[in-house]
Amino acid sequence: MLKRIAAITFIFFCTSVAWVVLGTTIYYRTSRPADVLRQSVNNTWGVPQEQKPPTASYTERVERTDKTTENGKAVERLIQQDVPVMLPLERSKIDVDLQLEHRQKGLLWFSIYRVTFRGMYRFHNTAGQDKSVAFNLPYPANQATYDGLVFTINGVPVTGVNGEGSMSGSKVMAPGETVDIVLGYRSQGLDRWTYNFQGQPAHIRDFDLTMTTNFRAIDFPENTLSPLKREETSSGWKLNWNYSSLVTSYGIAMEMPRRLQPGPLAGQISYFAPVSLFFFFFLMFIITTVRNIDLHPMNYFFLATAFFAFHLLLAYLVDHVSVHTSFVICSLVSMSLVVTYLRLVVNIRFAVVEAAGTQFVFLILFSYAFFFQGFTGLAITIGAIITLFVVMQLTARVNWEEKFRQIPRTQS
Repeated sequence: MLKRIAAITFIFFCTSVAWVVLGTTIYYRTSRPADVLRQSVNNTWGVPQEQKPPTASYTERVERTDKTTENGKAVERLIQQDVPVMLPLERSKIDVDLQLEHRQKGLLWFSIYRVTFRGMYRFHNTAGQDKSVAFNLPYPANQATYDGLVFTINGVPVTGVNGEGSMSGSKVMAPGETVDIVLGYRSQGLDRWTYNFQGQPAHIRDFDLTMTTNFRAIDFPENTLSPLKREETSSGWKLNWNYSSLVTSYGIAMEMPRRLQPGPLAGQISYFAPVSLFFFFFLMFIITTVRNIDLHPMNYFFLATAFFAFHLLLAYLVDHVSVHTSFVICSLVSMSLVVTYLRLVVNIRFAVVEAAGTQFVFLILFSYAFFFQGFTGLAITIGAIITLFVVMQLTARVNWEEKFRQIPRTQS
């Protein structure tokens, strides 16, 4: 009996090493080209976008005293210098629509989005005299494309791009005059959309931003402002940030929902596979011992290979088929290998009821628990405790000394 247990333990150890190698291979296939894949997505769809409000400024010549040292003596010179003066942003009315899509590259899914942006900004000339005011509208990303681009000053279209990746225009403003700037475009980005205010901390006046989404799994990153109003729509959410006067160092951001990554998921399941096989071997050993069924260590070896076939097929099938479809196919293949094998080794009832039922719980259900992130450990723990309870109840009256003395061979 001890030799049999040692042989089964050796088979378990070798299979576990194979799973570690497989899991490492999957992570290598996933992580090594990840930067290349992300760069490819960036080249096609752009990068995470960060929109900032426009600025309005005029230059004012001021005099300052410059102190230098010449021939060991302190010299003061009066220097005239042009200094930019910022006009206050008095009102912001913004509408943002985010349309989420998912694209797969290799073993990874990427969260891309289309954004439609329209913002109206109002500036006030507080200088008390005519000023030639320069307006600057930064693009949300340098690596991006913009369709339907609109930039107007009091309804007059303005075009122009400076070297810093922004649109600029100018207008002479009379004392006390207000100017409305309108910016609009359609673009696309990746993972996150952000609206950051100018200045840290920023003083925000009469601010209103409405965001609509076509997804329900909204996520606001840390150190960002949560919406004051939420309204669920037929396809997602309508969110609103409205402030009359606010001083804050935070911005507004939306993290795009992420799909389950098939590569890392297959790697996690492979690394966890020895736990599933341990429970399966343990229960098979208990059942065969109690029922006097003789399973040779070679039988355990082939059962281990049937388990390994599940993870090996999953590792390479998720490249071509959705992860859920791949999981179902791999489950059917692995369970078919076990059932068709044990019906010849023992009998059809044992293969279908005891073996397939145990495999379904410890391989299929335990592996599927990884689809529910955050609940995997709890689900597996509950399953293990239930299994322990069942085994303890079934074997409480077994004379283990007698069972371990000899296991006669039987097929029933």
